[in-house]
Amino acid sequence: MRENGQASWFEVKIKYDKQVDDDPQKKVSETYVVDALTFAEAEENITNEMSAYITGEFEVADIKKASFKAIFFSDNPKDDRWYKAKVQFIIIDEKSGKEKYTAINYLVQGNTLQTAIKNVEEVMNAGMQDWKFASIAETALLDVFEKKP
Repeated sequence: MRENGQASWFEVKIKYDKQVDDDPQKKVSETYVVDALTFAEAEENITNEMSAYITGEFEVADIKKASFKAIFFSDNPKDDRWYKAKVQFIIIDEKSGKEKYTAINYLVQGNTLQTAIKNVEEVMNAGMQDWKFASIAETALLDVFEKKP
């Protein structure tokens, strides 16, 4: 597992006509995540990435800042799905002595829900702060594109 929390992530939805088996072309909508500094750069990055996969035209239908802080990438080629994990960090309030929770969303790669949970635990347990899962669920994201060095 490797974490990338230094990037600025955008969710980009594209629409295009896709040939599905022997059926006539069908208009599909797919969502991807790209690393970019601005909305314009996110549009440019998804256009460059998808040009290699889509023959014909496609439109960028929506771009929004991603709601997660970092992405946990897996090195396992079987981990081809993306899960959104909401993690709560446990903090002790110095004045009252009571536990407080701060929630942060992460995007994690996995093949199954159990794999995604294991992958989050691997990264989070390497740290020193107490934490717990608030939720984890599969997303409709198809892929994540990091900036190329």
